[in-house]
Amino acid sequence: MKKYRLTWLLCVMTLLVAVCLQGCGGPKSQEELLANMQEFATADGSAAIYLDKDWKIEDMGIEYFMCAANESGTRIAILMQFQKSGLNQMASSLDEVKDLIKTSYGYSASGESQEAPQVPGMTNVQAERGTAQVEGTSAEIYLVYGETDYAYYAILYGANSMNDNEIAYAKASCSKFSENAPEEEDATTVELTDTVRWFNASYAVLTELNGWDYNRFAGLPANDESKALEQESLKEWWDVTDRATADETLEWALTEGHRAGFVENMSYLEENGMSDVAEADRVGFVHECFVVTDDQAAQMAEQYKMYEEFGASALDGWDYCRAMNLVSFYYLAGYYTEQEALDKSLEIAQMIQPLFGSWDELVDSYMRGYEYWAEESADERRAVYEDLKSREDNPYAVDFKTSLEKTW
Repeated sequence: MKKYRLTWLLCVMTLLVAVCLQGCGGPKSQEELLANMQEFATADGSAAIYLDKDWKIEDMGIEYFMCAANESGTRIAILMQFQKSGLNQMASSLDEVKDLIKTSYGYSASGESQEAPQVPGMTNVQAERGTAQVEGTSAEIYLVYGETDYAYYAILYGANSMNDNEIAYAKASCSKFSENAPEEEDATTVELTDTVRWFNASYAVLTELNGWDYNRFAGLPANDESKALEQESLKEWWDVTDRATADETLEWALTEGHRAGFVENMSYLEENGMSDVAEADRVGFVHECFVVTDDQAAQMAEQYKMYEEFGASALDGWDYCRAMNLVSFYYLAGYYTEQEALDKSLEIAQMIQPLFGSWDELVDSYMRGYEYWAEESADERRAVYEDLKSREDNPYAVDFKTSLEKTW
């Protein structure tokens, strides 16, 4: 999600180093300032501000950012768009945008209260002044934050001295902000019924971690972009490259999955007397049964405790939730049609539902499976789950025992 971050930060640093003291004459009215300005837009045309006509755009390599500087390179403006969803999402909140800018290149706020400028079409508009320290060079910064339905925004203005004239210029510039959000191509037609919400909830934690939309079937719009993304992802993570390997992998997840290896190992330990071994001695006992490292032996000893408490079905939720998620990936990748994906999701959901009493039970099983597979704590994912449950659009608000039926 943050793959472009380094690129744009390096560009910002380079430009800020060039910023030095330059006066901008006596005070001018906003009308006088705008008379010498014209529109400067992001490469994709989705957002724009006004700047002096003689300013030049600098290539940042990101089509939804715009950076421009005056001819001498002593004043800069950077319009940064952080889309709220989809493949180009780089931040999930306005606070995250602020943290990203503040911590990435030596920025510190002045602490002085700033009057927010008027930015058409934006809500939650805020402004602050501060200083950036880049490669030993100091530049004063004026930042404007805000959001639209489509994206979060940060508009940065930099100069050696961010005086009243510079701030007046910045306010005039962002007073002409405009957004032309692209129409989203999406072949998905299914309505978000309780049954479809149930599907989405079964893998909402990973959807959220991916920065996708758990209020949309499969989490992303079905289009050429998501198709290419998912085909590549399925190849990398699942070795799925076509319909045949998709079907084969889904069948494995439903009939074996990681739970099969877990049960085999735990059963072997049980048959060889693990249950009679004191907890403090179990790591050594695992070493006697398997050729493993100390860390692996400790993990297996912990896994056996889990096996003792939850039995052979301890990890079932992990495999079943991943099977649900796989079907959604297959849809985005074009290996399943929308109808096939929905029908298969219903089939698997109806298989899962009787096995668990609540979302908490299912997700707990999923988390145990994650820890078994990843060999690390699931604390981060558990925190995401708890956060999702606290939201107004909580995906788990749909009753776990809701009647699952075909609604498409």
